[in-house]
Amino acid sequence: MHAEQVIGEVVGVTAGGLRLRMDVAATAALKGNPDAVLASAGMLGSLIKVQSSGRWVIATLRGITLQDSQAIGEVDLVGEAASAADRSITGFSRGVGTYPRAGEWAYPMSSPESARVFSGDDRPHIEIGVVYPTSTVRAALFFDTFLSKNFAIVGSTGTGKSTSTALILHRIIEKAPEGHIVMIDPHGEYARAFANTGMVFNVDNLELPYWLLNFEEHCEVLLTSEGAARDMDRDILARCLQMARAKSVYAQGLAAVTTDTPIPYLLSVLADTLQSEMGKMSESQNAPNYLRIRNKLDQVMRDPRQQFMFDRRYSNDTMGEFMARMLRLPVAGKPISVIDLSGVPTSIVSAVVSVLSRIVFDFAVWSRGERRRPVVLICEEAHRYIPSRSISRTSSVRDVLERIAKEGRKYGVSLGLVTQRPSDLAEGALSQCGTIVSLRLNNERDRDFVKAALPEGGRSLLDAIPALRNRECIISGEGVAAPIRVRLDDLAAEKRPMSDDPIFSELWVKTGDDAEMLERVITRWRANVR
Repeated sequence: MHAEQVIGEVVGVTAGGLRLRMDVAATAALKGNPDAVLASAGMLGSLIKVQSSGRWVIATLRGITLQDSQAIGEVDLVGEAASAADRSITGFSRGVGTYPRAGEWAYPMSSPESARVFSGDDRPHIEIGVVYPTSTVRAALFFDTFLSKNFAIVGSTGTGKSTSTALILHRIIEKAPEGHIVMIDPHGEYARAFANTGMVFNVDNLELPYWLLNFEEHCEVLLTSEGAARDMDRDILARCLQMARAKSVYAQGLAAVTTDTPIPYLLSVLADTLQSEMGKMSESQNAPNYLRIRNKLDQVMRDPRQQFMFDRRYSNDTMGEFMARMLRLPVAGKPISVIDLSGVPTSIVSAVVSVLSRIVFDFAVWSRGERRRPVVLICEEAHRYIPSRSISRTSSVRDVLERIAKEGRKYGVSLGLVTQRPSDLAEGALSQCGTIVSLRLNNERDRDFVKAALPEGGRSLLDAIPALRNRECIISGEGVAAPIRVRLDDLAAEKRPMSDDPIFSELWVKTGDDAEMLERVITRWRANVR
């Protein structure tokens, strides 16, 4: 049986791959095979197996060239498996310990064999699509390693990145309905997708207490100066903020109060402290610095767009209630918190993301010893919040997210980065992700950046990324048994994000309702109501 299915002979062996002399006639004979996987033998991405010391070495076909009228296949090694009594594979494991010799025969793998590699084993997993080039073998993501070791989902605009993210999250919460997921959603795309399975927070109901901001986040909101003037402003704000916190009734009984202590204080007390410190004789030369900070504080307190955070009503201790809502404690049937930032003023978006991310991490740090409640923090448009230092030298949110990427696993916090510009991410951010899901990337710089971060055998698959169709991706890393190309499942319309492209050919041939539409838009715009 196997002799009839031989598709080539090993003619070269390297540490990471093989070279095959392909049997074109044998490969062509398999095209009509009822087994869909055998019928795809010889196609790029198809699986083959080669015997070595009583075990099977598993590999994927990466390329075919014609040399002296002979087809030569380039093959990437994936792993190895034991040989069952019927010579099929069993017990697949990643990595190769024993290499085949030149002259060994290469065989195509059947659907059941491919399923043993890609469709998950006894480990908890979710199924998200079909393995290319098969039509039946299901692709599995290993639940625990995918979440616990950080992950990234990358792809150019319009490739289905947001829908793919929603698909994976829907499958995760179906598997684990008592999970805790916090999603930073800068464009308000995901409210519809998780209307029934998540809590959506925006400027109307977020109620983020200003006093939860640490000193660096206060600086990002209240300081506008640069250079030496900013250094002086930082010193002034640090002193006055610490004094305002120390005057709080919630400071009683605490051994020490710092600029970062998360206790309520009154904005009026901070304003009065700035005023009184400015009046001291020793500070007379720094009066412009005090006035600059005081004026910015007054502006923030009056801005109706920032009342979701700087409202005087939030001066009470609501830390427990706020964290319970954000982290879904208890879950109450809605394991996802979607933080819609589309209505947050651009000037404070970074500070808001910083404090939300830091709260997730600090909760995990201070809850050690309690029953662990792992949290997954997902950042859409991650390049905005964790940018390369060549783009932004200082950023409180980048420092927080980099720390989560490096240390979060120890405390039960996992980071998911979703971006269309991986090359703009902070150095090392992708390398901290144990699993990378890459949809089509049109920019060569982005592809090179992802290629450098992809683990082991997944790099060779990157050559296919420019040719991926929408909703197709390459998955490599800890979350899959071996690097694979996947055709992702379709997602029901009501579960998709609101990220559809406008259909110009339809919308630009219609007219009417323009005046009424403009009036409605301007009314909402002026009232700051979405």
